[in-house]
Amino acid sequence: MKIELGTEYEITEKRQGHFNSAKTLTIIRQNRNIVQFILENGKGHGSMPVDHLLYLIKKKDITPIQSKRSLLSKDSEEKTG
Repeated sequence: MKIELGTEYEITEKRQGHFNSAKTLTIIRQNRNIVQFILENGKGHGSMPVDHLLYLIKKKDITPIQSKRSLLSKDSEEKTG
């Protein structure tokens, strides 16, 4: 799975305690096998190994939030197509 910069993830309620009670995190940087992220509303920032991020996704502790940009592009493709 490719990790894209700017991807926002929703954090499940049971894991929010591990992330300063934030509901979302956003990937801001990837350096080899480490990703850096920021938490919503200035609740903090951090980093973790890519493998751990993938583990959290697999366990559905965090889920990617579909960006509004991709939703808008899909909508415009349907109207023109």
